[in-house]
Amino acid sequence: MRTAAVTEEQQEIRRTLRELLAQRAGPAATRAAVTTPEGYDTALWATLAGTLGLPGLALSEEYGGVGCGTAELALACEETGRVLLPSPLLATGVLAAPLIASLGTARQRAELLPRIADGTLTCALALPGGSLPLALGLTGDNTAEAWAGGGRSGGVQATRPAEGVHWSLYGQADHVLDGHSAGLLLVAAHTGGFPRSRTLLFLVREDAPGLVRHREPTLDITRSQATIQLRDAEAELLGEEPVDALAALAAAGRDAAVTLAAEAVGAARGALDRTVEHALTREQFGRPIGSFQAVRHRLADLLVQIESARSLTLCAAGEEDRVSAGLALAQALEAQRAAAAETVQLHGGLGITWEHDAHLYFKRAAADELLFGPAPRLRAHAAARAGLFDGPLPGEVA
Repeated sequence: MRTAAVTEEQQEIRRTLRELLAQRAGPAATRAAVTTPEGYDTALWATLAGTLGLPGLALSEEYGGVGCGTAELALACEETGRVLLPSPLLATGVLAAPLIASLGTARQRAELLPRIADGTLTCALALPGGSLPLALGLTGDNTAEAWAGGGRSGGVQATRPAEGVHWSLYGQADHVLDGHSAGLLLVAAHTGGFPRSRTLLFLVREDAPGLVRHREPTLDITRSQATIQLRDAEAELLGEEPVDALAALAAAGRDAAVTLAAEAVGAARGALDRTVEHALTREQFGRPIGSFQAVRHRLADLLVQIESARSLTLCAAGEEDRVSAGLALAQALEAQRAAAAETVQLHGGLGITWEHDAHLYFKRAAADELLFGPAPRLRAHAAARAGLFDGPLPGEVA
């Protein structure tokens, strides 16, 4: 594994984004943003897209992107994670855009990617069963397809009329990130019937007949989720047959794991920074609590855990395999959970009040573990894929 290093260009991305978020993404702004119909500040998103090119960081310049890579996108997500920024960056730029770029036809790429890059089109990846880590190949083999309904019942089923170019989708997907406000849905659906069942990805426009969307109440209010109901909804196949959608999902999963890890590291560091600031100002027995050796040791241990996760994430951004990406995500989720727990505890009674931000970091850590983990399963699958275990990989049939 290569040594982690940050280039001057990457440092500039970090510095510029941090300055902008410091001005426009404070605690009060975040709480106001999550109450909007979209679940995020649309004006700030337009600035992030138009001025900094955030959703197009990893997209080719041919389609209006910046032409950077996973490492730059991960650094950006680390900064948005530090302030728990509600935005469609994860759903659009991390999950959906790479799938469109890898699977889409020339027409689909030319139509959709420039709009993603300039922020005028937001997307969401709708997977039946709420099985994001398995579908992305992070906690098991996604070719097992049990995550998508198995082709018998449940999940989302796709049929194509004898005449016509559009497909018809029927079923439901839960816990879809930013699914209630996205202008375009990428839906994983079964087609071909049970004996020849296979999973494909389909494009569903926001105004498609038969599409019903409901925003869900969530533990983490800074990350919107939705229930997607498809009642013979009109859809378009992403790409041209034959399409290896499962391989594309697994490939996208590697970069998504690195980016998610960076975001978790950013959230962990944001929680730690707030805790250190509190420890330097909160006094007990006539002195700041940060001067007590026990508190200093706890904060130092947190810093080591967070920086270790950050280094692993930066190294994974430069690798091509899914093993390092899965390990980085597992390490980052554990560091985030530890930092959030210490933040609540070291703030004392203040840390459990609704007015304080500590509970937001704690809920983000808990929700991320549910959405993208759990960490032990991520680590076990990465270890098995690296050949450390005998027998089938976790999630595979012997």
